[in-house]
Amino acid sequence: MEKIKVVHDTTAHTLTVWFDEPQSEAICEETAEEVILMKNAAGRVIGFELLHYRAHEEANGLAVEAIVHSEP
Repeated sequence: MEKIKVVHDTTAHTLTVWFDEPQSEAICEETAEEVILMKNAAGRVIGFELLHYRAHEEANGLAVEAIVHSEP
């Protein structure tokens, strides 16, 4: 499994998740749900950014849970 990169910007209130290198971003597309999709030149989604993200006040940092499913 490839690595993903998760960035929580507490000043801008965004949560960004990259599935590929950010340098390969060629196209950005905003959805109606205030989510920005970052795509490479081939149009494949390589990341997304959630606007107006605020973690729960009682949370100390950002908790991430990873669930890996393997094909039989």
